[in-house]
Amino acid sequence: MNFQGTILLIDDEPHIRKYVGLILRQLGAPTLVEASNGEEGVAAYLRENPDLVLLDVNMPIMDGIETLKKLKEIDPDCVVVMLTSLANRQTIEQAIELGAANYIRKDTSKEEISKALTATIDACFQAEE
Repeated sequence: MNFQGTILLIDDEPHIRKYVGLILRQLGAPTLVEASNGEEGVAAYLRENPDLVLLDVNMPIMDGIETLKKLKEIDPDCVVVMLTSLANRQTIEQAIELGAANYIRKDTSKEEISKALTATIDACFQAEE
């Protein structure tokens, strides 16, 4: 993966941010911005204008679905990948309907998370290279 953009990682669990951040750095992601809830994430999006957002579904203050709605209001073209520990079909379908580019289960292996992120980035950004 040769992705030179900024990635915003929104997750309320510090260990998940650290783990996913490590995977992103191993994939070559140059700039990573973190937020610990949806409200902080929206503010960070406005401030940083990232190319890609990784967004947890279940968070306090503002959950991932509400955050996704806000991000799409701000920028209908924003690329968002949902992170979830619960593979609730209804939530996944709702996120995809709202415009999420993909979803990744947090309990997936590091290799599978890497593959899913690489595939999503390739699919969403290949035309820009």
